Amino acid sequence: MSANDLAPGVPQADTRALAGELVSGLMLRPWGEVSASVYETGRVVALAPWLVGDAERVDHLLARQRPDGAWGLPDGYGLVPTLSATEALLSRLRHTGDASLAGPVKQGLLALSHVLSASGGLSLPDTPAVEFIVPSLIALIEDHLREAPHLGLPAVRLTMPPGMDAARLARLRGALRSGADVPQKLLHALEVAGEAARHAPGLVPTAIGTVGASPAAAAAWLGDRAEWNDRSAHPRHPLVRRHLEAVARRYGGPVPVGLPITFFERSWVLSWLARAGVPFEAPPEMVAELCMTVGPEGTAAGAGLPADADTTSVVLYALALLGVRLEPESLLAYESETCFHTWPGEQGFSTSVNAHVLDAFGAYVERHPEAAGRYEGRVAKLARLLRDHQEADGSWSDRWHASPYYATVSCALALHDYGGADSAAAVRAAVRWVLDTQREDGSWGRWAGTREETAYALQILLMTDAGEDVRRAAAAARGYLFLLNSAGMEEPAMWHDKDLYLPGAVVRAAVLAACHIAQRDPAVMGAFRRSHGPVRKQ
Repeated sequence: MSANDLAPGVPQADTRALAGELVSGLMLRPWGEVSASVYETGRVVALAPWLVGDAERVDHLLARQRPDGAWGLPDGYGLVPTLSATEALLSRLRHTGDASLAGPVKQGLLALSHVLSASGGLSLPDTPAVEFIVPSLIALIEDHLREAPHLGLPAVRLTMPPGMDAARLARLRGALRSGADVPQKLLHALEVAGEAARHAPGLVPTAIGTVGASPAAAAAWLGDRAEWNDRSAHPRHPLVRRHLEAVARRYGGPVPVGLPITFFERSWVLSWLARAGVPFEAPPEMVAELCMTVGPEGTAAGAGLPADADTTSVVLYALALLGVRLEPESLLAYESETCFHTWPGEQGFSTSVNAHVLDAFGAYVERHPEAAGRYEGRVAKLARLLRDHQEADGSWSDRWHASPYYATVSCALALHDYGGADSAAAVRAAVRWVLDTQREDGSWGRWAGTREETAYALQILLMTDAGEDVRRAAAAARGYLFLLNSAGMEEPAMWHDKDLYLPGAVVRAAVLAACHIAQRDPAVMGAFRRSHGPVRKQ
């Protein structure tokens, strides 16, 4: 039965054709699709004024400054980008005397002073390397103000956020200078190391020229062009320069917070589509490459990053849905007594990572029952863990995404599919939370309605057991209409890295999956017709 048979006259998204275009596009952009970052662009402005696209990077920062002088989103998400952009523009003002930058710098300084001196202290989101980034940028800004009083800028005092100091940063820099091993994941934020980034004897860029999959880290490793005579003897120096130049040209000057994200992007796209039953053909070479990435320690999101449990589990889950038998034993390296960590030694806890590990184990056991003895205990442990971390309102939150709808779709789908009867109540509570938080325009979202979060909400409603709640079909129909009417809407960056970022192809896959399941649901299409009547097909 086709979608048009279910709902004559209702507009339909051609999900088959759109999915085919999306998957084919992944092969054309092997580094991935990531939004430009204010934080990362600011670091490259400060560290690499010699790099092609410098004027465009400065313009990017100026264009994204808010009327209140800050950058970024609310709830603590603005501190890191505001520190980076303000320091970059202040550095440029100090060294060039460009008077046009004085106003934006003054606004940025006042915004920082206000945020950091707020009564009750500032609550920062759990983003990567924030404990190093904030002290390093505060120190740089204070140095600029102290050494350039002639600029006439406000004499602000930037108070360190509660619980944060410069001691850990000092230890990291000392370890790099001494040649001691540091966790590979810290190379993603190498720019915080200052001079130590250019003199760490054990640091070797990847064969494609990435340093921690970060343009800012690459710029920090390269150093100032005046030093290149000393550094260019390194065999990979030209590779790093060319890679950084290629990234800047691809984005027209601004840079993303992380690139490449090849295997993260491909696995999330394929798993969103396959889980929802969207028809598509995965290129054989893409499937083969994903298989080859899974080593004893799992898979990394992209070249220059360490392997992690999140990417590993989603790669394994996507391959399972595509019919590839690959045992998930590499995930055992991330297991502790209580949970699965994103990487060994992780200090925080991620609900979405543990949900994705549950997906990987559950899908494998479902397709290979003879492996149940090895994994069913872990499946049960993960299901209990997710249930225990559910909020009282039925939602979940997570350290890798700003929106509770991402965490909730990850946990609710995993528990519905592999959590057993004991998880049914938790899934129903998630459905009720989604129904209770829908906006007037039919969308869902933390700060405002977005296509991404609406897609997650629709998947929770339509890919789980909604029980007897009579609101389900009407709510999904309104959400589906929002997706149809909001095509082309700008999506906010909501995924956690040093700064928030938007993985465009991943989000489009989630939206396609939501449209597909809505169009195949007779109750949703029936509610759509009753509410909106016949609509000319688009």
